[in-house]
Amino acid sequence: MVDTKVTLCGIEMDNPVIPASGTFGYGYEFAEIYDINILGTFSFKGTTKEPRFGNPTPRIAECTAGMINAVGLQNPGVDKVISEELPRMKKCFHKKVMANISGFAVEEYVHCAELLDKCEEVGWLEINVSCPNVHGGGMSFGTVPENAAEVTRAVKEKTTKPVIIKLSPNVTDIVAIAKACEEAGADGISLINTLLGMRINLKTGKPIIANKMGGFSGAAIFPVAVRMVYQVANAVKIPVVGIGGVEKAEDVIEMMMAGATAVEVGAANLVNPYACRDIIADLPRVMEKYRISTLRDIIGSAK
Repeated sequence: MVDTKVTLCGIEMDNPVIPASGTFGYGYEFAEIYDINILGTFSFKGTTKEPRFGNPTPRIAECTAGMINAVGLQNPGVDKVISEELPRMKKCFHKKVMANISGFAVEEYVHCAELLDKCEEVGWLEINVSCPNVHGGGMSFGTVPENAAEVTRAVKEKTTKPVIIKLSPNVTDIVAIAKACEEAGADGISLINTLLGMRINLKTGKPIIANKMGGFSGAAIFPVAVRMVYQVANAVKIPVVGIGGVEKAEDVIEMMMAGATAVEVGAANLVNPYACRDIIADLPRVMEKYRISTLRDIIGSAK
């Protein structure tokens, strides 16, 4: 009998599989087709202080082994998430959930984090620092160690629950940014967010996406994600959540060997709504195939 349990920032999970933010809504749509309580947890839709309609359409483009999206953090705003979405979610998901938070100023991150920290349904706060800093010339908070650290420190001062900083791969030195977040008090790091990508319509000669560029995700980015998880896990002492191109149980094992304590599944949910269910069901078989009795034992085993 294999043991799939892991502990992420002090909270035990039945397995390491987590649907990634933006690919699973608030869970209840997926709960109509399978029991989502089999998940380790899930990261709900990125939440901002104010409601956001998102970017103009078209905002999705297909590409080989992946997709590009520029949805633009469409969400009802933190107040409605707390008053409407979380109560509805609680009816179908009975575990602690991961709250994904975005912002365009440090104060926005702190505002949302402070409110969601008080919600009993929330177990972890996942802080997406890939957003443009409106007070810093539009540069993403996550591209400069000092800025990422500033957000981390400010959120930690106002919260009690584990804070996991979600990093962008669109940087020169991912390790420096991860270490800055750790030193500022982060309880964990999740990576990677999407790579920056673009497609052009050959008939019109114009970019397919109205925003011109967007986040590239899917199976094609898996090797990049594994590399960055490995680099960061070997540089910090806090847990790492691996994300990027995960489609099957073998990918989960590989990501964990690279150093991930838990693994998020993103674009695969948009292609196959049963993706996470199937990965969890197949994990014991893959573990037995590779003679893995306990998942905890393989975290960071690739040296």
